[in-house]
Amino acid sequence: QLVESGGGLVQPGQSLRLSCATSGFTLDDYGIGWWRQAPGKEREGVSCLSNRDGSTDYADSVKGRFVIYREKEMVYLQMNSLKPEDTAIYGCGMLWPRCASSLLEYNYWGRGTQVTVSS
Repeated sequence: QLVESGGGLVQPGQSLRLSCATSGFTLDDYGIGWWRQAPGKEREGVSCLSNRDGSTDYADSVKGRFVIYREKEMVYLQMNSLKPEDTAIYGCGMLWPRCASSLLEYNYWGRGTQVTVSS
C-alpha cells in the first residue's frame, strides 16, 4: 500500500515536501518514484529512486528543483522553487526491480495528493 501526504497550496517560489508511506513491501527490492497529473494533461513521471543501487532520475522540468530521498520506509519528494506549472496531483509508485527510464512505469500506484502553486 502506498499513501501520499504533504500536498497543499503554496505561492510561487516556495517549497513543499511530499511523503509516501509504504507498507507491505521490502523497499530495498524496488524502484520508487513520483508522478504527477495536471488537469487536462497526461500523467508525467517526475522522479524515481532505484533502491538497489541508490540511483536517482528526474524529469527535465524539475531537475535542480526537486529532490527524491528515502528515510527508512518513507520516501520523500522535496520540491523547491515551485512554479504555477507544477500544479498537479502528485502520486508515488513502485516498480520491481528498479526505476524505468520513463519514470512512469509502476507495479503499484498511490492515489495522489494535490499540490497547487498559485499567488
